[in-house]
Formats: sequence, structure tokens, C-alpha cells
Amino acid sequence: MTRARSGTHHLFFAYGSNMNPGQIASRCHKPEVFTVARLPGHALSFFGYSRRWDGGEATVVRRPGEDAWGVVYNLSFSDTERLDSWQEVRLDGTGAYFLFPTEVVDEGGTTHPVLLYKRFYADPPQSPSEEYLDTIVSGAIARGLPAGYIERLKGIGTKKADFPVPRIFDHELSATFGTNSCDCGALKSAP
Repeated sequence: MTRARSGTHHLFFAYGSNMNPGQIASRCHKPEVFTVARLPGHALSFFGYSRRWDGGEATVVRRPGEDAWGVVYNLSFSDTERLDSWQEVRLDGTGAYFLFPTEVVDEGGTTHPVLLYKRFYADPPQSPSEEYLDTIVSGAIARGLPAGYIERLKGIGTKKADFPVPRIFDHELSATFGTNSCDCGALKSAP
């Protein structure tokens, strides 16, 4: 598997909840913002079901004339492996997401080769939970995405989660802390 690199790091384009500084910091040791960028000809959409967020999961879909905005992170190899685990990426293709190589364009017009997480989608789109979309919008604001794009995000239809979100599962805790067991009960409800 080829990964986009900058020296000993990978360039990842985050367009969903991983834009949120609190979330990415909880999943990676040193997430370095490389640039804000857009993925031309794509739009943010939601498919499937997230057990973590109780609603549709974010992905990008081809949509001519639109741009999906996000942030490019420069991540170490260990952080990329940790993030792959959080995103349930499987090398055999059976995970919730897969790595997708593409190019994004920064605000100055420079093109950057990146990887992004893309979700398989065969079913109809599903509404995300309010809480999930709020996390995405908060990340977009924190990263300085264009105001017009943020307003479009705020206009996405949502549903109220039926339980406290985000849920954190044991395999995610082990990905974060490098262990299979942890007395981390307080963390299970942390964003």
C-alpha cells in the first residue's frame, strides 16, 4: 500500500470529524496541521450507520462543480497506524473505511498528493446525528475553513442521537493507549 509522504510522515486529508482539534489530538500523538485544502469535484455525504455517533458516517462522493473542504495533516507513521485503527481500516478491504489516494488544492492553488479515508457506500444516504455534525462544524470553524462552506455544513439535515455520543469502544482504547486492557471508564464517554 502506497502512502502519501512528506519526509518520514504521511499527508492525510480530513474532511469530517477528524478536522476537530480535540478529536484528532485524542487519536494521534502529534497531529501537525499542514494546510487547509479542498477536494475538487466532491461533496461531503453520509452513509451507513456509525455505532459511535448513532447516525450516518461521513465520506466524500463525486459531485461535479462542488468542493469538499478540510485540513491536511502531516502525521508520523505511528499516528497513521493509530488513526487507521480508529477508522476501522482493514488491509483486506473489510473495514468501515479504506484509504483513497488523491490530490487536494490549498488556498494558494498548490496541489498536494494525500490519502483520505473513504467509506464504502451502496445504500441510500443516511442523516448524521446532530452531535456528529456539530463536531464536524466545530472542526471546520477551528481550522478556518471558508465561511460559505461552514454555512453549507450547518444546513445538512441531522437526527438526534438516541444515546450519549460519541461512544468509544475497547479496541479504540487499545489503539490509543497501546494496550488491550485499560481502566479507562471515564474516557469511554469523552470526545
